[in-house]
Amino acid sequence: MSIIDLSLVREPQSPQAAVGDGLMTIGDMAKAFNVSQRTLRFYEDRGMLKPKRDGSSRLYGAQDRRKLGLILRGKRLGFTLTEIIGFVADNGSGANALALDQNQINLQIAHLERQRESLDTAISELRATQDKLATP
Repeated sequence: MSIIDLSLVREPQSPQAAVGDGLMTIGDMAKAFNVSQRTLRFYEDRGMLKPKRDGSSRLYGAQDRRKLGLILRGKRLGFTLTEIIGFVADNGSGANALALDQNQINLQIAHLERQRESLDTAISELRATQDKLATP
């Protein structure tokens, strides 16, 4: 099994967002990772993030930040949320890396290449239609 190293996952760059012992509010976390608060609540509902609670406030620590970075990286790589949950849960590394084996990587590359071919075809067809419309 291959592990995607944590160093490939960027931590948020807003130290002013930290609260108390390095905790971030939901607003600060959303801003730091450029996601909506609803996205964070969704990941929490799915059991992917486990923020501390202070009354109704959610406070995210370093492990949540690392895990969110992995989730977002998995999404950028085109994996489904179900796949990402499995990768993050199965790696046994304390949410520091995505656990991917060579077969999963090969399958994902093939899937993304098929998507790219479909997009290229659609773009070509649209450009041809655009050219026809532009010709008087």
